[in-house]
Amino acid sequence: MSHRKYLKIATRKSPLAIWQATHIKNLINNIHPHLSIKLVPVITKGDIILDKIVLNIGGKSVFVKELEQLILKRQADLAVHSIKDLPAYFPEGLGLVSICKRDIPHDVFVSNNYCSIEDLPNGAIIGTSSLRRKCQIISYRPDLLIRSIRGNIGTRLNKLDEGEYDAIILAAAGLKRLGLENRISQILPTNVLLPAVGQGAIGVECCLDDSYLINLLQLLNHEDTAVCIKAERAMNTYLQGGCELPVASFAILEGNDIWLRGLIGKPDGSMIIKKEVRGSRLKFEEIGISLAKKLLISGGKDFFEQIIFKYNI
Repeated sequence: MSHRKYLKIATRKSPLAIWQATHIKNLINNIHPHLSIKLVPVITKGDIILDKIVLNIGGKSVFVKELEQLILKRQADLAVHSIKDLPAYFPEGLGLVSICKRDIPHDVFVSNNYCSIEDLPNGAIIGTSSLRRKCQIISYRPDLLIRSIRGNIGTRLNKLDEGEYDAIILAAAGLKRLGLENRISQILPTNVLLPAVGQGAIGVECCLDDSYLINLLQLLNHEDTAVCIKAERAMNTYLQGGCELPVASFAILEGNDIWLRGLIGKPDGSMIIKKEVRGSRLKFEEIGISLAKKLLISGGKDFFEQIIFKYNI
C-alpha cells in the first residue's frame, strides 16, 4: 500500500460534515500515519436551498451529488456521508464501501422550556422538515403544530433559541458529535419516532475500481452495523428508491438474527403502517425486501402514489 501518499476527502461544509470527514481522516491515519489526507469541503445544492422541502429540490441526492462529481472527476478520492442522507442508488462506478460503527440512532426532542414531547401544551410549535418525523409526531400528538425548519444543526438551534419554535427534533448522533449533548431534552423512543434509514452511521463512498482504496477503507467497516444498515437500505430501495417520503426503518441484531422494523406514513399523520420481520443476519437483503413487501401489501403502495402525485415527482 506504499504507492499512495495522498488522499482527498470530499465533504459538505457544515460543522457536522467536517467533524465526520475529520473522524474518517483520523481513523485512516491511525492505520497509515504517513498518509497525507486533505479535506475538500463543498457546498451542496441541499445546503443552499433552505426554503423548500428536500423532496421538491431533488430528494436526498441534493446533499451528495457535488461530492460524487468530485470523485468522478478525480478531484477527490472518497466522500464521507451521513448514511441517512444517502439516496438508494449511486452513480455508475461509485459505491458505499465502508460503514462505520453506528452511534446512537435515535431522534431527540430539543426544547428550552419543556422536558419532553409529552410536556408540550396543545398547539405548541415543533420544528422539523422531515416527512418521516412529521407524520409520526402528528400521529402521536395530533394537537401539535408542525412548522418546517431547514439548515445545519447550529442554524436550527439558533431559531429555537430565538423563540420561533417551542421545540425541534434532531438526530441524537449529530448533537453528540458536535459536543451538544447538553441540548438534548429527551431521547425519543423508537415506538414514538422510528429513525431514518441508516441514522447514526457514517458511510464512505469511493470508485469501485480503486482496489487500493477499497482495501484500506474496508478496515473501517463495522460488520454488525453494516448488516443492519444494509437490511434497512434494502427495504428502502425496494419501497421507493430514495425519495424523501415518510419512511422509517431500524434494524438491531439479536444474536445471529436481525430484527427489522419499518414504517410508512401519510405526511399528515392520518395513517401509519408499521411492520417488522426477524431472520438470519446472513439474509439481510431478503429481510429488507420482505419487510418492504409487507408494508406495500398493507396499504403503503397507495400512500406512495398519493405522495408522488401531490409532489409531482
